[in-house]
Amino acid sequence: MDRITSMRVFVRAASAGSLSAAARHMGMSPAMATKHVNALEARLGVKLFHRSTRRLALTEAGSDYLEACQRILPDIDEAEAAAASQRIKATGLLRMNVPLSFGSRFIAPLIPEFSRQYPEVKIELGLSDAQLDLIAGNWDLAIRIGRLADSPLQARRLGDCTMLVCAAPAYLDRRGAPRRIAELSQHNCLSYTLSAMQNGKQWLFGLDGEFAVPINGDLLANNGDALLAAAVGGQGIIYQPHFIVGDALDRGDLVALELDKPAMPLGGIHVLYPPDRRPPAKVRAMVDYLAQAFARTPP
Repeated sequence: MDRITSMRVFVRAASAGSLSAAARHMGMSPAMATKHVNALEARLGVKLFHRSTRRLALTEAGSDYLEACQRILPDIDEAEAAAASQRIKATGLLRMNVPLSFGSRFIAPLIPEFSRQYPEVKIELGLSDAQLDLIAGNWDLAIRIGRLADSPLQARRLGDCTMLVCAAPAYLDRRGAPRRIAELSQHNCLSYTLSAMQNGKQWLFGLDGEFAVPINGDLLANNGDALLAAAVGGQGIIYQPHFIVGDALDRGDLVALELDKPAMPLGGIHVLYPPDRRPPAKVRAMVDYLAQAFARTPP
């Protein structure tokens, strides 16, 4: 038997002096109400009521237990109400795990307006390029860029993410601009270590990564901004998403290379959150807010 329900039946029966009255109030049969009280007495190993055909009377142990239940049950009701309210109203701490560069550029600037709309939500923004486990890390949601692996997590697509091969004009003046992906093996290629489509030994091109090009380079990094800074400084060629290199291209600090094979699609930008038929209101609010923001201004 459910212990909390049994406690509620006991308190109601003690107040009404009748198990049948407690049963009517709680919408159950008298037999079920009796089972709840019997279960409590069996668990506790004491009698809670002196029972007669007309009325119940509390035993000494029953009186002590009633006082305890009257202290405990309101706290349980309050806790349940607080938890249920988070399904309805956006409130509490929202923990978001976001890639470092993308989060700094595109998520952090959106936070002030979200906070104005939802002042009772406090946000913890975890910026990391590592693919952390949402469930183990107790994250409410995460932004993931790329092709999603099979998982029980819920996902909502926020936008696309294209890849570009870029270098600074100074580097291209010094080393020449490659026109074919095979020529990249003769250049200093700076690689992102957390990507499946590039590493310190090869870069993948084509719609499904069917063209593998051997590369060499004197810099490996686990952050796109570090590679961007090196490329802008003329160190070498980078293979990075548009959201990393877009501003540098607009300023002329980098030049996008036109090669004979297309860049491998990185995949979409998604917001992920734990599987829950009814996620908390704070999660629903942030997911909807991000979807609307990126629909207006794609990254």
